[in-house]
Amino acid sequence: MEGYKRVNKRHGQGVPGVQGVPAEPSANWTLPTMRSKYLLAVERGDVPSTRQFLGMAQQTGININCVDPLGRTALLIAIENENIEMIELLLSYGVELGDALLHAISEENVEAVELLLNHEVNSKGEEALNWTAPSSSFTPDITPIILAAHRDNYEIIKILLDRGYRIPKPHNARCSCKDCVDGSSEDSLRHSRSRINAYKALASPSLIALSSKDPILTSFELSVELRRLSRLENEFKADYEKLATKCQDFAVDLLEQTRGSRELSIVLNHDTTASGVDEAGSEKMKLSRLKLAVKYKQKKFVSHPNCQQLLASLWYDGLPGFRRRSIISKMAIIFTIAFFFPLLSLIYLIAPTSSIGRLIRKPFIKFIVHQSSYILFLLLLILVSQRVEIVDINGEDSNKDKVDREMRGSPASLVEWIILAYVAGLIWAEIKQLWDEGALEYIYDMWNILDFTTNSLYIATFTLRLLAYFKVQEEKKRTDPNANLARENWPAYDPSLVAEAMFAAANIFSSLKLIYMFTVNPYLGPLQISLGRMIMDILKFFVIFALLLFSFACGLNHVYWYYAAVRAKECSLNPDAEDDPCNRKYRSFANLFEIVQTLYWAIFGLVDLDHAELSPRFKHEFTEFVGKLMFGTYSWIALVVLLNMLIAMMSNSYQNIYSQADEEWKFARSKLWISYFDDSGTLPAPFNTIPSPKTFYYILCWLKSKLCACSKQQKHNRWQSIKKIVKKLNEREIRYQSVMHDLIRRYIMNKQRGPQKGEGVTEDDINELKQDVSSFRFELLEILRNNGMKTPNPSQPKPTNRRLSRKRSTIALDRLRRSFSFQTASPKGSVKSLSRDFATRRSPSSESVSSNPNMAEVDVTIEKQLLRRTHSNGIPETILEEEERIRRESLKPVNGDLLRRDPHDEGRDATKEGASDSKSLDEADDSLLRELQMRQNGDEGLGESLDRNSELSDRDSMSRNGSSNVVEMQPAGDSVVGTSLHPQTTSDGDEPPESPGLTFLDPDENRSRTKLALVHDTRESVIDSKKRTES
Repeated sequence: MEGYKRVNKRHGQGVPGVQGVPAEPSANWTLPTMRSKYLLAVERGDVPSTRQFLGMAQQTGININCVDPLGRTALLIAIENENIEMIELLLSYGVELGDALLHAISEENVEAVELLLNHEVNSKGEEALNWTAPSSSFTPDITPIILAAHRDNYEIIKILLDRGYRIPKPHNARCSCKDCVDGSSEDSLRHSRSRINAYKALASPSLIALSSKDPILTSFELSVELRRLSRLENEFKADYEKLATKCQDFAVDLLEQTRGSRELSIVLNHDTTASGVDEAGSEKMKLSRLKLAVKYKQKKFVSHPNCQQLLASLWYDGLPGFRRRSIISKMAIIFTIAFFFPLLSLIYLIAPTSSIGRLIRKPFIKFIVHQSSYILFLLLLILVSQRVEIVDINGEDSNKDKVDREMRGSPASLVEWIILAYVAGLIWAEIKQLWDEGALEYIYDMWNILDFTTNSLYIATFTLRLLAYFKVQEEKKRTDPNANLARENWPAYDPSLVAEAMFAAANIFSSLKLIYMFTVNPYLGPLQISLGRMIMDILKFFVIFALLLFSFACGLNHVYWYYAAVRAKECSLNPDAEDDPCNRKYRSFANLFEIVQTLYWAIFGLVDLDHAELSPRFKHEFTEFVGKLMFGTYSWIALVVLLNMLIAMMSNSYQNIYSQADEEWKFARSKLWISYFDDSGTLPAPFNTIPSPKTFYYILCWLKSKLCACSKQQKHNRWQSIKKIVKKLNEREIRYQSVMHDLIRRYIMNKQRGPQKGEGVTEDDINELKQDVSSFRFELLEILRNNGMKTPNPSQPKPTNRRLSRKRSTIALDRLRRSFSFQTASPKGSVKSLSRDFATRRSPSSESVSSNPNMAEVDVTIEKQLLRRTHSNGIPETILEEEERIRRESLKPVNGDLLRRDPHDEGRDATKEGASDSKSLDEADDSLLRELQMRQNGDEGLGESLDRNSELSDRDSMSRNGSSNVVEMQPAGDSVVGTSLHPQTTSDGDEPPESPGLTFLDPDENRSRTKLALVHDTRESVIDSKKRTES
């Protein structure tokens, strides 16, 4: 590019040390060249040159809003480089913002976001919230708050929420309003993506923590909504499921922050309704939030160790130390409670508030009592199914009872009457559960569906038995001979036969219900869950198998229909014939129903190929071949393909459960535990059908409340109870909000600390450091140029620590105001302390810095750049790390003509060829030293390349007439002697001989001290030159 001597390989641009903005535009400069130099100055962080370009924009015709080949404006370039000074400069000259705010949010530059928001408010006022700009990088539905939520940046989200930005909730996927219909018809993809972007923002943990009063409840509801959307919009199923998992993880992270049982119980017992408070105003452990998590299938939340510990403590309440007992002791306690469960139930009926009555209400005791009662019910079913006869006192069978049970419409036996009482108790328990949970919740549980089916079969069995009994009694009254009909002569669909079939099916389901008890076992529980998943796979497989079965049944029926009709006619004419046409195997394909049965049993290998053969008297070989081909094709598809597919599906389900066995099992166990925590359903069947004194007491209280509702005392008591309930609700809400505030605060602190500890130095940190070094060079060169490149005075007054302390306090207060959290280094290990150390090592005869008004400008520039490069990763870099980094590069040559190179340094430099970034940073620092020395020594080429205006030409000529002494740096005891740019004198007043070159410090000394000493001496010389000029 014209006007630049060399190219910086690191940036791919002109050397930052060249001032490329002339005082007056040249005639041969074109607009594209000026635009390129303007954007180049912004890219390399040259604030002075950029200021000159902006100031001369109207004269030179530069468009300050021009873009580079990548479509970036100057403001976007400054935002990408995170150059705050450059952003402030561009905003002060009124550049167009465009989508700069979105880019600043995308770069997560908090300071830039604040600057842009403040500028927008100052320029547009109240319209700033509704301001949007077209962008090629972001879709129109991406607003600042949505993009900040996508990045999940806590600071930026808080800033935007404080300024009134909000995210409207998207419409329902089935919404048919005008906006949704028009948006879907115009561009369905954009409509769907906008919904995904909105939900992606709403699922941001930082946004939920800052905008929701109940973050856990919001996470639950949002995860359920996202799972529902994943089923509705299958095209974006993976995206919605990922967001749902993100919401679940956030709720688990908040639960992880609880530090005690009190906080945990407050969180899990919180309820927005008054269900957890009785009329007396006392609170009960209802675990409403945990039940809601089970309802919404928040498996990670429920299976978390904190929840499991609280559930276990409530489950084993009443048996202290039970889990620490031996296996023999546990079995002894369980069998004792199981054996005496009828006695415990009777005691509870008589005295429910006694010690034993309160003991049976404990969850674990209640579970043992209920399961013992159910096992007794299964034993009674076994007795009935095995046809156990009643034996009289003499030990002989009662023949009358035996004959009665074999007749149609036989009366029920004693065991069957007990079973009937059990079934009545089970039905009553299901009715109470249906009343408490509601129809939808009741149907949602598959175990409830199994109970409903079993109870329905038992009801149908007893109904048919009762119907058969009354029918037989009526026939006996009419002396009908069918009343005493033998069993082999009963009709096929006799009520007694149908009742026996239904009772057998009910027995199967009742026995399978015992598997539910295995959920509490850590070994059998995962197997029981896997079995449930496999049943769902079997149902899915059955749909495909039924289609295949019906297809081949129709085809085979079309092939064999004639031969089946002929065989049926021949067999009907001679039913006693035993020839081939009436053989059983020739009837396998007689009709559609027979073909379906044949194909079904063929899967298990119970049907041979000869069943597809025709009768020997038919010579239709082709028809027989087609029939055998169809039967073979069906067998191959069903046995080889479908059955193996079913095995693979079941194996996959088992592997999924096995990979998450702990989570799945704990979730299923928690559901079982919670079902026994309520006070209702204490007694098992059939004792729950017996009215207890407590039942009569509740009935009397209900009647009293209805009959005496109009009395003044009753109204007063009701109002008092309402006040107590409201007071308790307010207290509970206050406690919950306090705990939730603590959980969110801990979550945010841990979230901000996490990336700082794990990321280390990234590429962005290196790029930011390069930008800071480049900006520092240009600012320092601008200061030196404005001061005439005067040599420094070694007797300049040393600075005090007062201004540095104010600077440090300002930075800390600014970060606290933005709610930043970062680790602070000790004062002795910071770069500022090093700066103060060099400042205090100067001549003690200097005057105070506070009296020098020009000191602040230079100090602020130097220390701002030093602090910025040490805070690139959010954690201050200690001085030991800074010195170690510089020491490793301390043996590089600065200028071959000025420095003497140690031959031992060549091998050390060869080992550092791979560290290109570190070398580039040190080369920049060496270049800065070299330019300072060459300016003072009168180097003509570099002096002319700094600027081409007439003012610098005069200064360059003055510099060429100046002294040509060589800079010398040497250690002096524990302190570092500042760089002298004047001819040095000895104690006798004679000038020392000229040094042939610059000598390095001792290798054990830190190179950073030399560089910072040079910077401070240069600063002192600049201030001294200004004072002399002004005087």
